[in-house]
Amino acid sequence: MVDSALRYEHDLLGDRAVPNEAYYGVHTVRAVENFPITGTPISVYPELIEALASVKQAAALANRDLGLLDAKKADAIIQACEEIRAGELLDQFVVDVIQGGAGTSTNMNANEVIANRALEHLGLGRGDYKHLHPIEHVNMSQSTNDVYPTAVKIALQSMITHLVDAMEVLRQSFETKASEFVDVLKMGRTQLQDAVPMTLGQEFSAFAIMLGEDQERLREASHLIREINLGATAIGTGITTHPDYAGLACGHLAEITGIPVITASNLVEATQDCGAFVQLSGVLKRVAVKLSKTCNDLRLLSSGPRAGFNEINLPAVQAGSSIMPGKVNPVVPEVINQIAYEVIGNDVTVTFAAEAGQLQLNAFEPVIAHSLFDSLHHLRNGCLTLSERCVDGISANRERLYEMVTHSIGLVTALNPYIGYTIATEVAQEALATGGSVADLVLARGLLTKEQLADILRPDLLTQPRPMIDEDTKPA
Repeated sequence: MVDSALRYEHDLLGDRAVPNEAYYGVHTVRAVENFPITGTPISVYPELIEALASVKQAAALANRDLGLLDAKKADAIIQACEEIRAGELLDQFVVDVIQGGAGTSTNMNANEVIANRALEHLGLGRGDYKHLHPIEHVNMSQSTNDVYPTAVKIALQSMITHLVDAMEVLRQSFETKASEFVDVLKMGRTQLQDAVPMTLGQEFSAFAIMLGEDQERLREASHLIREINLGATAIGTGITTHPDYAGLACGHLAEITGIPVITASNLVEATQDCGAFVQLSGVLKRVAVKLSKTCNDLRLLSSGPRAGFNEINLPAVQAGSSIMPGKVNPVVPEVINQIAYEVIGNDVTVTFAAEAGQLQLNAFEPVIAHSLFDSLHHLRNGCLTLSERCVDGISANRERLYEMVTHSIGLVTALNPYIGYTIATEVAQEALATGGSVADLVLARGLLTKEQLADILRPDLLTQPRPMIDEDTKPA
């Protein structure tokens, strides 16, 4: 008895049953069976699915332009691609994100979904491939080896833009706090020891500037992945394509996506080289490292509230302990630290996968793509969370900060130009031995007047360069 809920499709290994309601086909069914690895389908990255549909649409347009693909079939394929780009049929992209075959399963999944939806636009049933075939028509003039890396690069462009935008939100949050804390004097530290005074505004401004620098590095990395190998087919020779196909397909892809992609000057090199992915991964690691360092600082500065630095207050967002009443932990900076560790690990994965490519192809691009996509998504979400759930609500413990400045041994450094290094050292040693403040000892010794000391310790002068005083005007 024939099961009406199934249809049967054929590939080089024989016949296989496919659920009738499915838009995917036999190649996808086998891939789902072969790669039960992460349990995460490629549809978790809608940017990749949209990019795959964009590549297939560009190919159909180019093949139609060249008279290689019947206009009616091309139009049906294009219509299916436009629907997928609009977010439809996302649940039909079911192969695992990590797979063998250099992304072939992903490409086949896309070919089958597009073909079966295009068949419906032609008034035909799913699986009726004699009229429109996933490989003969949807995959015309293509190979996984040029489709997959091109689609990954298109998806990455979108994700990079989203991350840069999220970083801008966080950067502005730090800038706002820098302005709010511009007059808050505090002690700077080197190697966790008292250094010299600064303002809390300067500290937060540095966080903002670090983010701005990394936004620029990401924009630079995005330019490197605008070079694509569409038209290379299997190894870069362009076999099975029309001489004008690569240029036409690239032009259509740029128009469809709004991304100024260009065809690589040497498609053999471009098909085997993963350097642009390695470069991007390195930049993401840079972003992660600096974000994590910033969060380490926020956790240190807010430590306490009684037995730590207690210089700033992070907003309380949840109870911190199931046993210690009233405890609140810096959970948002902690989650950013963990994202950073993941991104650093992903960079190692990308590095090894890129190095492992052999001869004319890198078979490990799926794990490269998976690693980059996760890094970009998680960093984006982390930046928005850090901004909204933490930085925007930070407040300063002004009295505590000022008290630490006035009682710090490091304050003596600011007095070097006025009382000399030798005397300043004596004052520092005495302050350390007696527990007295540097300011009180300087006044008690008559080294400076109260008015002179107050002028020297003005926050606007204490935290920036100022002219050196004349030797003749130094106190005796």
